[in-house]
Amino acid sequence: MNADGSGQIPLTDNPAHDMAPAWSPDGERIAFVSGVTNNPATDESPAWSPDGTRIAFTSGRDDNAEIYVMNADGSEQARVTNNPALDRSPAWSPDGTRIAFVSDRDGNLEIYVMNADGSGQTNLTHNSGHDISPAWRPQP
Repeated sequence: MNADGSGQIPLTDNPAHDMAPAWSPDGERIAFVSGVTNNPATDESPAWSPDGTRIAFTSGRDDNAEIYVMNADGSEQARVTNNPALDRSPAWSPDGTRIAFVSDRDGNLEIYVMNADGSGQTNLTHNSGHDISPAWRPQP
C-alpha cells in the first residue's frame, strides 16, 4: 500500500498466515513468513543482504532457534550459529560482511555480531536487561 494507506493490494492468496514482509534492497521482491512452507519447522525473521543475493533467517529446524543464510532463490541453506541457546532476529551490516542477532546464550537476551559465515561471534551488550531488535545504521 501507499504510505498514506491507500492502494492496498493483496500479494498472497492462501489459507495460511503470511506475515513479517521484508523488501529486497532493489524493491522488486518481498521475503515473508508463511504458515505454508517447504519444511515443518518454523522459519522466520527474513533479512535481505544489502546486495540482495542472500537472505538470513531464523529457523527451528534443528529443535532450536538458529540463524541460517541462504541464496535469495532458497538454495544453499547453511546454519551459521550452532548453540543450545536461542539465536534469532538477524540483521545484515550495510556492507554485507556481518550479521547482528539476538541470543540468550549468556542467560538473558543480548545482541551479538558475527561474520556473515558465522565466525567471530561476539557479544556486544552486557547487562541484565533484555536487548532485542538489532539494526544497523545505513551507510550514507
